Amino acid sequence: MEGSRFRTRVREICRHAYALAVTSGTAALRVALAVLDLQPGDEVITQSFTFVATVEAIIEAGAIPVCAEIDGTLNMDPESLKSLINPKTKAVIAVHMLGTPARLFEIDDICRKNNLMLIEDAAWGCGGSLDGRPLGTWGQMGTYSFDFAKTMTTGEGGMIVFHNQDDYKVAAAWHDHGHENNPSVPRWEDTRASSGFNFRMTEMQGAVGLAQLKKLSHVVTMQRKNRDAMWAAIQSLPGIIPREVPAGSHETADALIFSVADKATARKCRDSLLTEGLSTKILPEAVTWHFAGTWTHMSELVARHGGDLAKAFGPSRSRLERAVSLPVVVKMDETVPTRLHTALSRVLS
Repeated sequence: MEGSRFRTRVREICRHAYALAVTSGTAALRVALAVLDLQPGDEVITQSFTFVATVEAIIEAGAIPVCAEIDGTLNMDPESLKSLINPKTKAVIAVHMLGTPARLFEIDDICRKNNLMLIEDAAWGCGGSLDGRPLGTWGQMGTYSFDFAKTMTTGEGGMIVFHNQDDYKVAAAWHDHGHENNPSVPRWEDTRASSGFNFRMTEMQGAVGLAQLKKLSHVVTMQRKNRDAMWAAIQSLPGIIPREVPAGSHETADALIFSVADKATARKCRDSLLTEGLSTKILPEAVTWHFAGTWTHMSELVARHGGDLAKAFGPSRSRLERAVSLPVVVKMDETVPTRLHTALSRVLS
């Protein structure tokens, strides 16, 4: 079956024994959290710059979301993570935003010392690595998204990879209404130890995934090449500061991100890019869907962070307000680097 073959290829690429295909990256996070058997009052820490789905999954799992500040990588700040850990903390979800690895050496060490499960949200990290290890394989579980905007797509879809069989078995049952797929009985008499939900990936999605995996290495290679060409065209402009990248990173280069002097300058950069027929990605225009400081509709998050998100995540807010993110594509028009320079030089020169 195509779904099974897709899972097998992902396991081979990730060098993991267990993988589970699901309906979306959000579903992957929710199913992974089901493994923890979270109880009321338990907390899960993630980062303040992520897609809203990461926090949604924590809330849907019945836990309290806690968001750490970000550092110059625009991913989880390990020092902020350490300051948030308490007896209620059960897990950490590190996110590799827009294809740049989080500081996994430090984050993994903190989780091990505090006996916390590390889950990687590698929605943007498929095809990337740190120190030669694929993103998504550092934590006890890693999740991927295959929606239309990611490095590879099945239209919609997701995947979870696991270090151990016990976690895989719990997740596999939970994503299939609790079915344990007991080989000693037919499906209609199957055994179960818990409830669950239907997050099964379809066979058609699996077939698309197999085709996409053949292109993944090429896609990442071309995105990195085009990102480098874009950066070469603008790096000499005054006041432009590149995003920090952990040593040993192999980014998927989903976006090229840099910082400028202030929020007003970032907005001017976007306006100037638009006049050249170019665009930005998330930063600075769409941050409200990706910054926890704006998620006032999530009462659990608001309560945990002092009741007023406008006063929360000050360092993260400052970093994001000054950031500009440029989308990177596989088939880039050869005029893009020159047009980028023209647009940004009007603001920064």
